Amino acid sequence: MKRASLVVACLVLLGGLVVLAPAANAGPGSSQTAIVALGDSFISGEGGRWSGNAINPFYNRNGTDRAAYNCQWWTYSCDYDAHRVYGASYDNGCHRSDVATIKSAGVAVNQRINLACSGAKTNNIWRASQGGQVYKGEAPQADQLASVAATYNVKLVVLTITANDLGFADHVINCTVAWFAGSGPCWPAEQASMNAAMPAAQNGLRKAIDEIRAVMTGAGYSAAQWKFVIAGYSSPIPRGADIRYQPEDNSDRWNSGGCPFYDADANWAKSTATPFIVDGMRSVATEKGVQFLDVRDALNLHEVCHRSASLVGSGGPNSTWAEWVRWVNTGCCQGDAQESLHPNAYGERAIGKCVELMYAKTSGNWTCRNTPGGSYSQMSLVAI
Repeated sequence: MKRASLVVACLVLLGGLVVLAPAANAGPGSSQTAIVALGDSFISGEGGRWSGNAINPFYNRNGTDRAAYNCQWWTYSCDYDAHRVYGASYDNGCHRSDVATIKSAGVAVNQRINLACSGAKTNNIWRASQGGQVYKGEAPQADQLASVAATYNVKLVVLTITANDLGFADHVINCTVAWFAGSGPCWPAEQASMNAAMPAAQNGLRKAIDEIRAVMTGAGYSAAQWKFVIAGYSSPIPRGADIRYQPEDNSDRWNSGGCPFYDADANWAKSTATPFIVDGMRSVATEKGVQFLDVRDALNLHEVCHRSASLVGSGGPNSTWAEWVRWVNTGCCQGDAQESLHPNAYGERAIGKCVELMYAKTSGNWTCRNTPGGSYSQMSLVAI
């Protein structure tokens, strides 16, 4: 019998009603500890299949494809199975990778539980009883959290959600389409759309915070028994001046680098759009009294096409110089298109280290940065 279904043997009879007391070893009383991730693709682990980017479409893609197996050098071929990275979540597209933020955080607990799902919006967090929506065949994430909180002693909940309420992925796609069409930078219209959507997105985040707290309270947790962190996003694209391909190198930006953007749109993504989303999230977190982890700078120097990072060659990948973001991919030859512009295995491990460091902070808001020339393990927090 599962621990969550155990009840105390003692039954208290009151006025003809049998009241079942919760099990002493469930929820906050359980000896089995856990940390939990909720949210969208940024925290679910989308992109975790890849260790850097390589233009080689064969074999194990110069060692970057973590889904490659049964590789035979004499035929220069491999079998590929994304389930090796995403598990069963590959089938419904939630793409929860084995190196996702919560899986990579070095926190001493028994379980690291990833409930986040690629494409999720704030209404996929809320409980179904409060208007939450089923997504990709799964119950709202707060309802899933309720089951986890009743079974394990949850020490930390990390939430990353808002970008899909703003349609950020669609805006980036629009900018890619504009580049291919040669119609000029797209950012003014895309930013105007996000400006209009931000108030509703913030309200959705407010409700998500309330829902998570209600779940934890309902499971018997006091505020002192668990830690709640809202984590932001990182820009997948560097500023235009930091792209290693010149603006006129259209073929290289697409065929080699996988970064088909105008410099002006890259500047917007890095310096305007990402701060706009992150600052909007932080203001809600501050209003609600939730700690905030700012990771906008966590992938600096390792964004797709950054001049300080490189594609992976025949020598194989190395986290100190490889890109930590999956390039724009059509899905025709290497993996899935939806993995595009998400932290890859290196980026996810870096942000996991940020969460690990954040867990040790009892209060305050913090920004996480990497060490130039260092690996994903060399992250540090600075108070903000």
